[in-house]
Amino acid sequence: MFGIGFQEMLIILVVVLIFFGPKRLPDLAKSLGKGIAEFKKASDEVRKGIEDAVKEESAEGTPNPPEDLSAYGKAPGSAPAPSVPAPSTGAPATAEGAAKGTATGETPVPPPRQG
Repeated sequence: MFGIGFQEMLIILVVVLIFFGPKRLPDLAKSLGKGIAEFKKASDEVRKGIEDAVKEESAEGTPNPPEDLSAYGKAPGSAPAPSVPAPSTGAPATAEGAAKGTATGETPVPPPRQG
């Protein structure tokens, strides 16, 4: 129990007995027991609340689709943002592109010479 052995527990009980006296010791133990019981009850309620929230979240099913955020940060009446093509991963787009040797099927262009 908390890494405290029998001898340490006995010393603590003797010090508490000397400090509080034999008349107040039963009341102290009773109030300590009530406090621990209330703490356990409160922690169980919190644990149950968290578990219920997790169950509700998983019971909702599929998550909502992401919102279209393209209109945020623009003035009313302004032109829509230009669409940006997805970056190339370097993998062939089709089997035909792979046959020609490039991902897009185009002939590779050598870099310009410097010098």
